Amino acid sequence: MRIVKEAVGGEHTAVTAQDLELIGALARRPLGAEEVYTFSVRLCDNEIDRDFERFTLQTLEKLAPLFVGKAGIFDHQWSARGQAARIYRTEVVREAGQVTRAGDGYAWLKGYAYMVRTESNRDLIAEIEGGIKKEVSVGCAVEHAICSVCGCDRTQTDCGHEKGQEYGGQLCWADLEGAGDAYEFSFVAVPAQPAAGVVKGARRGTSGQLEEEAALGRKYLENLRGEVVRLALLADRELDGRAMKSLAGKLSHQELEELRRSYARQAGERFPLRTQLSYETKHVPFDEENRAFLG
Repeated sequence: MRIVKEAVGGEHTAVTAQDLELIGALARRPLGAEEVYTFSVRLCDNEIDRDFERFTLQTLEKLAPLFVGKAGIFDHQWSARGQAARIYRTEVVREAGQVTRAGDGYAWLKGYAYMVRTESNRDLIAEIEGGIKKEVSVGCAVEHAICSVCGCDRTQTDCGHEKGQEYGGQLCWADLEGAGDAYEFSFVAVPAQPAAGVVKGARRGTSGQLEEEAALGRKYLENLRGEVVRLALLADRELDGRAMKSLAGKLSHQELEELRRSYARQAGERFPLRTQLSYETKHVPFDEENRAFLG
């Protein structure tokens, strides 16, 4: 059974010699610390998610080695250009004292990913540093989905229990067991697992580089807010500009993108594009049409 689970975060750490050794095992040549940008990702956890499913601790432990070497892409769209990063190390993190809704100790799968620094991914790095690109999703395969109420394997038969409902005071969810394969992690817009995503940006560089790339992320968000306000005022002349600007300053990147698309559509309907040249279909007598050119 193929599973896609979305999982949010961001601060940087230094690239270690061990990191470079592990990255070198995946690269075609040894890479220096100044050539790579690394960050860690909360891939998935054992908490009950929005789909009322969860990976068990045993499944997380089996998935950990399967994700090493897997690529990071966008919206699960595979293409050579879309492969932005690659996971070079994983570990299962157990949070002491934290308990899941299922009643066991909370744990999550952490992946360490790297990108080779290029001009083409400069903006992506800035967006990760600025907290814009942070939600991720994983694609993997599991063998079983066990009903928490009756223990039935839902991949084999329908037990009739509906996930998210309560039966005798017991919540119904599915335990995902028997990890078969891991495919990729992907940057997405809306996560199913609220706690997962980019949790650290592990990198090496000067403080000037850090500040510059963080500033790029802030500038991108500032421009997006300005575009939302501009389109909103075009779409509805009765809106208060100051109130709209204040509202935009409180919204997330995802909410701003949704508003931008909506207001762009409304503005387009109100002010449709017109061609610069128009053609008169009504017949006009030659002498009237060309009177200005007659001597």
